[in-house]
Amino acid sequence: MEILLFLHIVGVVIFFGNIITAAFWKVRADINGTPSFIHQTVKNVMLADIIFTLPGLVLIIVSGILMAIQAGYSLSGFNWLTISLILFVLTGIIWLALLLPLQRKMIHYSFQSIDTGVISKEYKKASRKWANFGIIATLLPIVILYFMISKGI
Repeated sequence: MEILLFLHIVGVVIFFGNIITAAFWKVRADINGTPSFIHQTVKNVMLADIIFTLPGLVLIIVSGILMAIQAGYSLSGFNWLTISLILFVLTGIIWLALLLPLQRKMIHYSFQSIDTGVISKEYKKASRKWANFGIIATLLPIVILYFMISKGI
């Protein structure tokens, strides 16, 4: 159980570390306003999701399921674990259905903006949506983290 808990915590650190630092670098690039810098940053945000977020999620999911089974936790009813899983699935839906497509759009629009030297309205619109949904997709795992630590609702 100790190795699973260790892997679970490593997954959480990698996951949270990436979602927070990716947002930080993207906001800094947008403030900078240079289309080529923004383009490079949004491409790297997408790359970081592949290199860090996905492995972090795999560690969280696999180790979490195995620990829940070993501990004999119930996946029925309304408890800290089922609510955490529902919020985790909701976070995944936001990420897959909204954030990833918006990231692809931001990469596309920022690339187009390099020629003109001005960030397009389309990029700014996609960026605002990414920020809004990104806040939700970041806050939900913080709630999950609270439930995991306190094991209560």
